[in-house]
Amino acid sequence: MRVVLQRVTQASVTIEGNVNGQIGQGLLVLAGFTPTDTPEDLAWTARKIVQLRIFNDAEDKMNLSVQDVQGGLLLISQFTLYANTKKGNRPSYINAAPPAVAIPLYGQFHQTLEKELGKPVPTGIFGADMKVSLLNDGPVTITIDSQNRE
Repeated sequence: MRVVLQRVTQASVTIEGNVNGQIGQGLLVLAGFTPTDTPEDLAWTARKIVQLRIFNDAEDKMNLSVQDVQGGLLLISQFTLYANTKKGNRPSYINAAPPAVAIPLYGQFHQTLEKELGKPVPTGIFGADMKVSLLNDGPVTITIDSQNRE
């Protein structure tokens, strides 16, 4: 699985004019899945997100995790993280998990994130036309790929 994390002071997702989820300080998590992702990939990625030290401490050094700052997570599904742009000008999404595989993975990942963070994690709706709004803090944007653990 692949995630893009954006450190934010606030973020929200709106679907059909209604705010579906929002957070203050924390991380916007854009998550994409492949057909070969495993529960171990989900668990490893969730732990990494929650423990990643990318928030500033009292000395203005990135030394605190989202848990340390009591921040939130906003989870958004994003199959386009697996866009392949090698040929032509139209991306291919052949490496992204199809909905029948990705939807259960997304649900499992959501539950795993909530368990790791110890509080509810608002989300978008898989496959919906979502409008994501954020105020990137820093800016700080980090990518994590569960296939590149070593």
